Amino acid sequence: MKNEEEEVLIHCLYFTASRFARNITKLAEKFLDAGDLAPSYFYMIMVVHFHPEITQKELCRKLSIAPSTSTRFIDKLEKKQLVSRKMSGKQTFISLTQEGEAVYSQFRVSIKELFDDYSETLGRDFSLNLSRMLHEASNKLEKEE
Repeated sequence: MKNEEEEVLIHCLYFTASRFARNITKLAEKFLDAGDLAPSYFYMIMVVHFHPEITQKELCRKLSIAPSTSTRFIDKLEKKQLVSRKMSGKQTFISLTQEGEAVYSQFRVSIKELFDDYSETLGRDFSLNLSRMLHEASNKLEKEE
């Protein structure tokens, strides 16, 4: 029989999700290694790849990040010459540079390797279902904000 401490740790979504996030981040950092870019930068690069000249506002919405976070990310990616920024009135439009497109291509390979690695441990179907459930749960929690 589990003790009270184990019950709380196992059934507390906050604790369990944080623990999982630390583990998956460690794994992602192993596969998505690009010097001083954290794995989350690659997802911004991917969104910009699929939506050339995306507005900063739309980028924030798609990635569920604050405008200040997106500005910091875009500044860093622009400094590394991976994205370009174009202003038009109050709107900021973001596009990938040629170098950014090359980084995106490498990201696609790395993200598959990452998936293959954790799927080997967790199982392919379990991994896909877990991602889908976490995505749906995040969507529901964000709608309540």
